[in-house]
Amino acid sequence: MKFKLLSSLVGLAATALLAVATPAKADDSLTSVLAKKSIALGVASDFPPYGYMGPDFKLTGVDVATAQLIADKLGVKAEFVPVSTPNRIPYLQTKKIDLIVSALGKNPEREKVIDFTIAYAPFFQAVFGPKSLSIKSFEDMAGKTIAVTRGTIQDDMLQKVAPPTLKIQRFEDDATTVAAFISQQTQLLATGAAVAAAAVQKNPQVQAEYKLLLKDSPNFIGVRKGETALLNKVNEILRAAKADGTLEQYSQKFLGRGTGVLPE
Repeated sequence: MKFKLLSSLVGLAATALLAVATPAKADDSLTSVLAKKSIALGVASDFPPYGYMGPDFKLTGVDVATAQLIADKLGVKAEFVPVSTPNRIPYLQTKKIDLIVSALGKNPEREKVIDFTIAYAPFFQAVFGPKSLSIKSFEDMAGKTIAVTRGTIQDDMLQKVAPPTLKIQRFEDDATTVAAFISQQTQLLATGAAVAAAAVQKNPQVQAEYKLLLKDSPNFIGVRKGETALLNKVNEILRAAKADGTLEQYSQKFLGRGTGVLPE
């Protein structure tokens, strides 16, 4: 009986120690990154000017430059992993990537499942359409068709402001969304201002222009819940880059405008 009691007490003690130790394991990404000397960064490869393949067939864009900066400041190799809007958060949660650096906006739903750094780049979401189409209010979109990427903040905003007869066509990634508008599958497009500008520049025949602002939604970097050390380190790097003008330089180079006032 004494032996059984002793065994039970040892078992309980071991369980208690494991419960205490478990939270510490959740906060080990920074240690792991530094140990393996590389960091997996989720970036878009088809979403100019944030993340896309350049003429030299290398990834470039404001997100890619920011991701590379983080790797450089950590003193590790940047391993770029192409992600899309639907898979970027699952990739982070399942540890296929260490950070999301992919035009990621912050909203209450996403904050429930991942953490966010401070903002690093502007991202104005808006409605675009051909110059021949008069759209001066959300009510003017009644009876029209619009392309948007499923699960994005612009998708959420459309559902709040769209008239009942607006037909929203949702696509699984940003490249397909833009292509649907360019090929005139839809009359309107909801996306980031810089993204639309790049698409219009490549396709002048569309004669598209800005119509309505949906939301000013800056880009943040996504971090797994509980990874406090990595979150704090990335914030330290971003704050220094903001202070020395590096983020402003990236914004001017890739977006054609300054960062403006980025939220902490």
